[in-house]
Amino acid sequence: MTPTDRDPSNGYEAIASEYMRRREQSGIGITTVQTWARSLKPGAAILDLGCGHGLPISAALMDEGFVVYGVDASPSLTAALRSRFPHAHVVCEAVEDSNFFGRKFDAVLAVGLMFLLPADRQGKFIARVAQTLNSGGRFLFTSPAEACTWDDVLTGQQSRSLGAQAYEAILAKAGLALVDECLDEGDNHYYVSCKR
Repeated sequence: MTPTDRDPSNGYEAIASEYMRRREQSGIGITTVQTWARSLKPGAAILDLGCGHGLPISAALMDEGFVVYGVDASPSLTAALRSRFPHAHVVCEAVEDSNFFGRKFDAVLAVGLMFLLPADRQGKFIARVAQTLNSGGRFLFTSPAEACTWDDVLTGQQSRSLGAQAYEAILAKAGLALVDECLDEGDNHYYVSCKR
């Protein structure tokens, strides 16, 4: 598949029903994201990139009073989010092409997304995220600590982590300081950064 005809949902549109079924049965990551969100001011505006159908992450943040804006490239997943949360701010767009609602945010998260992007686009993506953050804004994303590639369990498409050392350098170049790393109960590796 060439870059011009690449599936913007990275295979998730084709398996949307199975993804929703599995994700609704799992609370993995909720506690980690809620802990991260405690560093934000009440009612903060959060951009959830690769938001899927909003469960469980976006829903947990909305339940805590945050204003969540979601971007996902799967029409089925964004339609399901709109159906469940009719007043939600959500657009069906590839994160690489989105204008991120044309505004700035207090925080951005990208859970289960970074490693789906081609290696040469991850740095550009992080730079765009940095530009949409307010000063002091927080960015949380997941990707393995090791530089590695693997096939996604659901889509079969190749995923790639650049590794912790590369991500720290990319974040720094974009004006973001890596302030923490942690694992959730599913052993997913999180990077916590802050805009200088």
